[in-house]
Amino acid sequence: MQQLSLSARDQQVIWHPYTQMQTAPAPIAITRGEGALLFDDQNNSYIDATSSWWVNIHGHAHPHIAEMLSKQAFQLQHIIFSGYTHPPAVELAERILPLLPEGQRRVFYSDNGSTAVEVALKMALQYWDNKGQRRTKFLAFKNAYHGDTFGAMSVSGRSVFTRVFDELLFEVHFLDLPTTDNTNDIISQINELDPATIAAFIFEPLIQGAGGMLMYEAEPLDQLLHWCKTNQILLIADEVMTGFGRTGKNFAMENCHTTPDMICLSKGLTGGSMALGVTTCTSQIYDAFLSNDKLKTLFHGHSFTANPLACSVALASLDIFTDPACAANRERIHQAHQAFLKELQLSDKVKNPRLQGTIIAFDLITTNADGYTNNIAAFLHQFFRERRVMLRPLGNTLYVLPPYCITDAQLEEVYNAVRELLQQL
Repeated sequence: MQQLSLSARDQQVIWHPYTQMQTAPAPIAITRGEGALLFDDQNNSYIDATSSWWVNIHGHAHPHIAEMLSKQAFQLQHIIFSGYTHPPAVELAERILPLLPEGQRRVFYSDNGSTAVEVALKMALQYWDNKGQRRTKFLAFKNAYHGDTFGAMSVSGRSVFTRVFDELLFEVHFLDLPTTDNTNDIISQINELDPATIAAFIFEPLIQGAGGMLMYEAEPLDQLLHWCKTNQILLIADEVMTGFGRTGKNFAMENCHTTPDMICLSKGLTGGSMALGVTTCTSQIYDAFLSNDKLKTLFHGHSFTANPLACSVALASLDIFTDPACAANRERIHQAHQAFLKELQLSDKVKNPRLQGTIIAFDLITTNADGYTNNIAAFLHQFFRERRVMLRPLGNTLYVLPPYCITDAQLEEVYNAVRELLQQL
């Protein structure tokens, strides 16, 4: 009797995320990775041009990360983090806080980007409650995406991701992305809401990821953040995707003068090797929870909070990230993207080609509406699969967001696949 392939076995027992299981093609069975390459069960190689959902910043099966994980596994694999601590968690907090924009003083661990956002939202609401003030409103940008848990969905733009649950989400006031022309109008809208009722403003700095790799300028954002700060509206920077060098600088908020009250991190935090989330905050936030009154405690936690294995690989990832070679690689990718951007700007098949750091994106011109449900997405998936380039379009939006270790030759293969696509359209 012939044994089923891994992909066929998968189709009998697995439900994949963001996938219409009735119509989706069979998944590609990946069995190993090396650098920017992934290998299937037939040993065919694929270029990981999107860093496996934006998490893998240093490449697959990195030996330093693997070594640190192995060492930690023989020391301590897990421990409850309420009333106990361990070296990797303490060291990671000590190392990551100085890298962040000025003022971040405390680290709260969770499991992923969505939970890092949930923690920040709860911190913001309870901060005001602990101070005896009733502030329950949130500000966010239109087209935002902050995660799939209910709080994270609430502060995300209403879309296909939230449609079924819209009536269950708490009310949020959504703002246009700021420009030099509309920032004063945005501020006027917030004034009409009464700033004294607003707990916090959560935002993805410079780039909205799942919203379509929408990019905007730092200067008008900084103007808006400064106004919020002067009106005591807490600032939550969601750097789950933009952190760890994606926008060029170590963190996107380094492009702004105004510092956030909280920062959410995940994805590249562990180099894409394990699940870990972080929410950092200022002393001002942390101190509001210090009390003899137990009701002022932040009652939030996860079974795998500050998992020692995850913290150890995050430390390994920081070793690689803070090496000057990493910054050099990011600049090399940016320069390559810049050259390719000039080609895209001349194409009559695309619109709004754009670049920020190591991320290049553009929208294909189609007869369907722009967005995640654009019908061209299925064709794009299949087109790039056949060329063994892992690109996952956001509807009619294509983007290249590679691991920093990708070679020039591999980048050129990705660009060539895009060139071939544009010739065929």
